[in-house]
Amino acid sequence: MKFLATVSIVALLTSSTLARPGSNLSQRVASRRANDRKSQPKIKSESSIIETNSIFHEEYSENWAGVFFESPPSGETYSTVTGTFTVPSISGNGAASAWVGIDGVTYTDAILQAGLDFTISDGTISYDAWYEWYPDTAFDISGFDISEGDSITVTVDATSDTEGTITLENTSTGQSVTQTVSAPDSSATLGGQNVEWIVEDFEENGSLVTLCDFGTITFTDASASAGSSTVDLTDGDIVDISQDNQVLTATTVDSSTSITVTYQ
Repeated sequence: MKFLATVSIVALLTSSTLARPGSNLSQRVASRRANDRKSQPKIKSESSIIETNSIFHEEYSENWAGVFFESPPSGETYSTVTGTFTVPSISGNGAASAWVGIDGVTYTDAILQAGLDFTISDGTISYDAWYEWYPDTAFDISGFDISEGDSITVTVDATSDTEGTITLENTSTGQSVTQTVSAPDSSATLGGQNVEWIVEDFEENGSLVTLCDFGTITFTDASASAGSSTVDLTDGDIVDISQDNQVLTATTVDSSTSITVTYQ
């Protein structure tokens, strides 16, 4: 596991940081396709915060918080990623997303991902499920009921480099939905090089939305497979959100199968 050991740093926070998938708020809630909502692969800033002890390293992003793996075991590719989290109580005004995905860190031709949006506007809260095969736009999952406190399991399976399935299960209600997904074109094949568990501050009309106070989101039963190997989250890389020289999240790895992202 790589993390920031102390508060001493040798580089300043800047607004030029990791840029994961830009995502539009109002049209994501209404119609992702109509708004041509798209993701962007993660872009690592050269001005990431680096702890003076080079053994420990935490990356900072404008919009990503969580844990990711940059490469699978030698000779293998990632094919499955899953995680379970509780739908949070949110406050303020703004939004956030929680999702799991394959690729988009070092391999940027495609990302297969699925998760939930949490949105609050003048006290009105909505929760919405979605999936996406970047560089195509995202798709809403209609008829999937979500309430605060529900336990949601998200699983992304790559059955080949051009096909996959996403499954969202509300274990609190027993409702489950599975969707087959295909690469949008021949240049958007999966590489199976990365997996991630992310809380995101996404974009609206080219700018980041206000990140709502999502409290704490804990991914449990988090795992990913590459061939016969499974990941240990303590070996992953931590990323947290920083904007305007302020760190907005704190990510911890709780065990080999659990991480927590806290709004601060």
